[in-house]
Amino acid sequence: MQRLSGIDSMFLSLESPTNLFQVGAVSVLDPSTAPAGAPSPYEALRQVVLDRLHLLAPFRRRLVAVPGGLDHPRWIEDPDFDVDRHLHRGALPTPGGPAELARYAADLLSQPLDRTRPLWEIHMVEGLDGGLIAAVAKIHHAAIDGVSGAELTANLMDLTPVTAAVVPPSEPWRPDRLPSSVALAGEALWHLGGVIPAAAAATARTLQAALRIRGHSRRPDTVAPPTLFSAPRTPIGTRLGRQRTVGLAQVDRAEIETVRAATDTTFNDVILALSGAVLRSHLEDRDELPDKPLVAFVPVSVRNNDDRHDTGANRLSGMLVSLATAVEDPVVRLMAVSECARHAKAQNKVLGPDTFSSIAELALPSLLGPMARLILRAGVTTRWPPFNVTVSSFPGPPVPLYCAGGKLLAYHPFGPVFDGAALNITAMSYLDQVGFGLFACRDAVPDIDLMARRIPEALTQLVKATTG
Repeated sequence: MQRLSGIDSMFLSLESPTNLFQVGAVSVLDPSTAPAGAPSPYEALRQVVLDRLHLLAPFRRRLVAVPGGLDHPRWIEDPDFDVDRHLHRGALPTPGGPAELARYAADLLSQPLDRTRPLWEIHMVEGLDGGLIAAVAKIHHAAIDGVSGAELTANLMDLTPVTAAVVPPSEPWRPDRLPSSVALAGEALWHLGGVIPAAAAATARTLQAALRIRGHSRRPDTVAPPTLFSAPRTPIGTRLGRQRTVGLAQVDRAEIETVRAATDTTFNDVILALSGAVLRSHLEDRDELPDKPLVAFVPVSVRNNDDRHDTGANRLSGMLVSLATAVEDPVVRLMAVSECARHAKAQNKVLGPDTFSSIAELALPSLLGPMARLILRAGVTTRWPPFNVTVSSFPGPPVPLYCAGGKLLAYHPFGPVFDGAALNITAMSYLDQVGFGLFACRDAVPDIDLMARRIPEALTQLVKATTG
């Protein structure tokens, strides 16, 4: 039995029927690379998962809530684990193009995961044009963050079409028994004994971090990044419905590198600038572009070398970056985004890697759950959005990967959305491409496919402007 971290528990406490804290991905595969005589893609994937379950720790863990929300929930090794409850076979309607695949992914990601089972699903989807297939996956954010999710995905992949044999576990897997309410409550009460000193320590660290940030912001060479709840109101900052929509985009990595090198910016700066360009165009079309620049929340991993392969607790912080959407010139906008991101990174470094996690440890479900429901009912985050959009990017492998014999052709990751920030843009590089996953509430962004098509257009514009 393993106690969830405060951040993991927070993702569960903040969840509601419309605010689902799930992450996902669409992997497009070419099954023609599988060896002759190989089983069907679904059966091949099922065998890969079964053979590598000891490398996929979150796949066999289920939640157990502590009575009364007195402490963070626990992970246990599911005594009723059945892989066939999590692996599914699907098919797209003809013609099976990107639009149909996006709708399949959106429908899957609109549905909550069953908390009485391990919190993940993978659908092997057939019927894509050209005989291709897709693996559409989702897993709860309480189980993984971006870095651990990439590690988890890597454990399902191979470097050749031949599925590699893996070293079996040193000890056989043993499921846990469901703990009794009395045992859970007793352990929770024992943990509560440390809440007061932990709260005092967290308060001290938070005050120290606030003083450090204040001192840092007063430096003459510092431009303070946006603050929480300083974002302008937009149609994207709405209360979520139950339906989601998905957009898929892909660009050449070399073009991003061209822009990055010409402007002395970073890969992440270019991704943020592309997101800003897309949002500017989207809102301009509706005559709803605010004078004040939109603000992006950018998740930041605080994993170190010792825990980069750990697929356990989330190790996250975050920063707020202006998307400079009030700026028309694409290069000037990129430079403004880059400057703001530079100062946000410096501020985040001053804040320290453990400040947010230490605060989250104190947010017990008995307190955070009712508070979150009250905030959602009152519409606080739609009246005063903490930020407008979540934008994240991370590097992927530069070498070809294979899953169940099929060559990975494209990878599109997705992050969660919630009231007040109904759009998430996530990107990951793979080989010579960068795959984008756009994820939104369908009521807020019904034409997300148009938004996705604008990403390559925005990059082309940046390339011309920086190389001309």
